[in-house]
Amino acid sequence: MRIGMGYDVHRLEENRDLIIGGEKIEYEKGLLGHSDADVLTHAIMDAILGAAGEGDIGLHFPDTSGEFKDISSIILLKRVKDIIDKKGFTIGNIDATIIAQAPKMRPYIDAMRKNIADALQVDISQINIKATTEEHLGFTGRCEGIASEAICLLM
Repeated sequence: MRIGMGYDVHRLEENRDLIIGGEKIEYEKGLLGHSDADVLTHAIMDAILGAAGEGDIGLHFPDTSGEFKDISSIILLKRVKDIIDKKGFTIGNIDATIIAQAPKMRPYIDAMRKNIADALQVDISQINIKATTEEHLGFTGRCEGIASEAICLLM
């Protein structure tokens, strides 16, 4: 068994869609990034890659490559699944937290879990997603950005 941890953060900007866990969330701003800037999926990918000893998403999907410009992070997550499959790993479980003052994530969490589980070809019970605020403290509390943390158990 191997454990990996992932973290990601992106700035909130106007004129961008807010995509988290592969779900489009209704909000006045979206996350700025080279891809769709899906912080949750990015943190999960880094947790999986870390557990497998395969570096991070920047190594596999550099933001200097036009190939990944505006790409869906769910597509990249499927590629991460291919990487761990080739190494003989299977996913035990993933536990993740979204850190955002707004918008409320609860209405979207079940769909996020399904998107992640489907991309990784695991049962939805192996994916847990939570959301929290930072009580108006720090950059997430001031609604300047959204962060996410994830941990993954590989077998």
